[in-house]
Amino acid sequence: MLPIFLSEAVPAGKIFAILGIKLVVGIIAGVIIDLVINLKNRGKEEEEKIIDLCEKEHCHCEHGIVKSALKHTLSIFGFILLISVLINLSIHFVGEERISGFLQNKPILGPIIAGIIGLIPNCASSVILTQMYLENVISVATMISGLLVGAGVGLAVLFRTNKGIKQNLQIVGLLFSIGVIAGIIIEFIGFKI
Repeated sequence: MLPIFLSEAVPAGKIFAILGIKLVVGIIAGVIIDLVINLKNRGKEEEEKIIDLCEKEHCHCEHGIVKSALKHTLSIFGFILLISVLINLSIHFVGEERISGFLQNKPILGPIIAGIIGLIPNCASSVILTQMYLENVISVATMISGLLVGAGVGLAVLFRTNKGIKQNLQIVGLLFSIGVIAGIIIEFIGFKI
């Protein structure tokens, strides 16, 4: 989002307002989630998950951090590259015009669909949503909904490294819900930039 705004010479006030909204929603959601998790896990011990990851990946972390970090980085890079190629091909064949047609002037459905687009695990979703906002195809609320859900390649890495499918789906559901609810609230309060 930010590189596109800067390349399109979007006024700094508009950029800071959008970043501020994302920051405030993130802080509020993070504090609430942290409180709920701390109440739920009171008295439980934290597992050593890094050791589990190293054992599954056979990276021999005990022999030094540089070698194991390089192995983890190359493994994740290959996975991200494959996912990005597949997603970019999908977007190419579906078309940005078709995607924008689903989002135009839909106060509740727009943020929901933008949230689904935000789940695309690469930067294409934020590029599409930001461009559609700059072209006045979607509202700021719809764009923010998708941008809040968007985690770049973070979700692909989450599913690659964390084998707890139920936990991963809970994280995705929470991320999606927060983004969509925030987008709908922003839409209904009539926030314009």
